[in-house]
Formats: sequence, C-alpha cells, structure tokens
Amino acid sequence: MARIGIFGGSFNPIHYGHLLMADQVFEMLSLDRLVFVPAAEPPHKPACGLAPAIHRHAMTRLATSSDSRFAVDDIELRRAGPSYTVDTLETLAARGDDLILVMGSETFLGLLSWHVPQRLPQLARLAVVPRSGSAFDPQSPAAQKVLRGIGADPFVPVAEASLPARGTLLVHALSLPVSASDIRERVLRERSVAYRLPPAVIDYMKRHRLYRER
Repeated sequence: MARIGIFGGSFNPIHYGHLLMADQVFEMLSLDRLVFVPAAEPPHKPACGLAPAIHRHAMTRLATSSDSRFAVDDIELRRAGPSYTVDTLETLAARGDDLILVMGSETFLGLLSWHVPQRLPQLARLAVVPRSGSAFDPQSPAAQKVLRGIGADPFVPVAEASLPARGTLLVHALSLPVSASDIRERVLRERSVAYRLPPAVIDYMKRHRLYRER
C-alpha cells in the first residue's frame, strides 16, 4: 500500500511557498508520492480574481513536472459542481492507498465550515502545517473545537523519518513569506514576480495574460 499525500488548493497561482512545503512534507511524512489537486470551483474562495481552472491546473503541472515525487490530478476539474474535498477523498480512497491530507493551519481552523468535514479523518489522515511565524496553537480552544467537531485524533508532532502510528499530524515545516494574493497584486500593478514562483509559471501567466485585471 502506497503512502500518498494529497495537497489540495486553488493554486492561484502555484508558487515557491507551495513547493517548499511539498518538498519538506514529502520527506517528513515518508511519502511515496505527493499529489497536487487543483480545485475547479473552490467553495471558500471568491470567483473574483480566480484564474480559470484549466490554467491553474496547467501552471501546477509546469511547476512540478521536473520532480518525479510529485503528481498533479485533475479529478476536481473532471467533476461538475463545487470542489468538495470529501468527494475527492472518497474517489481516491477507493484506489486502496494510504492517504494523508496535507493542509495549512489556517485551512484546518476553518474545517467546520467544509462540506461533511466529519468524513475527512475517516478517509485520510490529516497533516497540519503551521505557517512559519504564525500563532497557531494546537492546544488552543479553537483548534481543539475543530478536532472534536470532525472526530479527529489529538495532535501529535512529527519528527523527520518517524511517523506516529496514530494522531492528527502536526508538521513544522519551513515556509516562505510568499502569497498568491501578493503575486496577483504585483502582476496587476506590473511589478516583478521574479524569485516567487518558477520561471515556467511566470512565462505561462504572461502568455495567457493572467491576473491583469481584478
């Protein structure tokens, strides 16, 4: 049984912050493969400023194509309607792999507003990655409320090459101070986005004139 990390998101656009986190999570969780899953219709993201899904998928492929550890799945682009993570996990779990759902701590704190969040820990183990410098406290009332609300196991910290047998995984991976919203704003204002995302993605954005308008 392969251990597969599932890294979903809008990737609007994908940048080096995403890639650095993926690199570290892959090693710390001893994954066999990490799969990026671009959302077609993110339920919690406003449509304004969201590039078409086909472009976000293409940019994610460009950013990851040189790394054999990574794959990109278009499962949410092939499914009509909102991109609910629970539906994606239902399909992927049927393949028989050991799934780990990777998410940032901000995403974790919003899980109770997701579609059928109680199914998530039944379909995949959760791995939560706090942003470097964030004030995320796994023992805080807010974090504990989410764990109780979705029926997940308590947090356990992950040390490299030593994956606990049980628990919601707390992964302290290095992150970069790069955000997709800042990149979009810089493109809109015709400022440089160099060193924030792969050159192939920058070229793609230019060719397709992405993020030039609000």
